[in-house]
Amino acid sequence: MMKVKQLLQSRTHLSGNLLHGKPCDIRNPSWLHAFTSQVGLSTATDHFTDKGKDSDRVFADYCVYKGKASLSMYPVLPKFSRLDSGGLKVDRRGVMMLTFSPAIGERKYDWEKKQFFALSAVEMGSLISLGPGGGCEFFHDPSMKTSNAGQVRKTLSVKPVEGGSYFLSLSVVNNKLQTNDRLTVPITAAEFAVMKTACSFALPHILGWDRYMDQKQQLGTEATSEWER
Repeated sequence: MMKVKQLLQSRTHLSGNLLHGKPCDIRNPSWLHAFTSQVGLSTATDHFTDKGKDSDRVFADYCVYKGKASLSMYPVLPKFSRLDSGGLKVDRRGVMMLTFSPAIGERKYDWEKKQFFALSAVEMGSLISLGPGGGCEFFHDPSMKTSNAGQVRKTLSVKPVEGGSYFLSLSVVNNKLQTNDRLTVPITAAEFAVMKTACSFALPHILGWDRYMDQKQQLGTEATSEWER
């Protein structure tokens, strides 16, 4: 019983460090016990006061740890706005968030220098539809259509290699800070299959269709045939 208790305490402490962006050395025995491989699904919950956020919020990332960088992905659900009628409408669609963190030692990563790239529904579709030997590239400007457009440019490239594996590379050019960061994570065929399957599963939720399908049927609010006017 004492060993089980110590294991749970180690895992809880490690998960807390990961969630709050603290540097973590995965050579520590607590890491090896909590995560039996370099690829895992990490889950945890945070509890907030009544004045804070939802006390039952769930964190679930798919993580890949490699020699020069780590990669994690998790879905970000859409935001809804309330209509005058009382119904809900998608105000901002969700995304699949990719997080790259540089390695600062053997099996040790600097979570404070992580870089983000948010895949849209269409970009997720491009990833899902990749066939053998296929690749893709996405360009983002976080300040597009503002006066700061062009100051920060992000490029995500997915390049195939032999054996069905891939290189996922994120380049972030920040002209304001005069920095140019590039993080690359090699992904095996099995890991890439997990990523594609996760995107396929999350896509309806990213669009908000899970909420739409769960609602009670409202008569007369939408066309049920293409011939209706």
